[in-house]
Amino acid sequence: MNTHLSAPANSTTRGTLACVGLGMTLGSHLTPLARSHIEQADVVFAALSTSASEMWLRRMNPNVHSLQPYYGEGKSRQKTYREWVDVMLAEVRAGKRVCGVFYGHPCIFAWSPRTAVNEARAEGFVAHLEPGISAEDCLYADLGIDPGRFGCQHFEASQLLFYERRIDATGYLVLWQAALVGDWSLTRFETGPAYKQVLVDVLSADYPLDHEVIVYRAATLPIDKPQIRHVTLRDLPTTAMTAEDTLVLPPATALKPNQAIRQRLRILDEAHSLA
Repeated sequence: MNTHLSAPANSTTRGTLACVGLGMTLGSHLTPLARSHIEQADVVFAALSTSASEMWLRRMNPNVHSLQPYYGEGKSRQKTYREWVDVMLAEVRAGKRVCGVFYGHPCIFAWSPRTAVNEARAEGFVAHLEPGISAEDCLYADLGIDPGRFGCQHFEASQLLFYERRIDATGYLVLWQAALVGDWSLTRFETGPAYKQVLVDVLSADYPLDHEVIVYRAATLPIDKPQIRHVTLRDLPTTAMTAEDTLVLPPATALKPNQAIRQRLRILDEAHSLA
């Protein structure tokens, strides 16, 4: 732990915590309120995707401490995330204004900021979560998807295997962290073709094997473009992916009208018009 960061134990200043989202694309997704939290903090902890992002962050506040070194080969990510919470809360208890800066949105696939804020509030500290532009937001824009048109389901890919979930193939299906699918240990950053084949076998109950799958990755630098690859479901096991890639399955079947409910609503409309 970075114990050298702490203020003296007899500090009378009341600590605060703000966990903010940096957004996906460096420099263009940060909200004014998130920037204010960063600039006014006594200490900033950063869990970002690139060293360039950390360098950019230091232009707003020089006292930035990266959380990336807490990762370790073969170390459970859950243990790492617990350590992130502990190091941030130690500074809050020491009377510091603490800001945790997280890639994307601080509540989407981000256990540590939510836990840190909840625990800080439980101890009587002022704590706040400030949203950021997420990969989901970018996905809708880059792929031109309106989730309100056909509906959209989101699952963490492993959760779709570990539990019995119902897929609605008339809407969009978004699967997060498919490169890690089937990993119970939380120690790996990818599994492999055999694990992705299990995912394909599960999906094939609702989708034909020649159904199009989109492998999507949001841009993280202003000079980058989003990565969008189209493959068939059967080819997914041999498709290279990283944890940053998201799978999108467009609708496979048409929406089926619910005639019984439509008739019921027509009767209500007629009664309303006669009232």
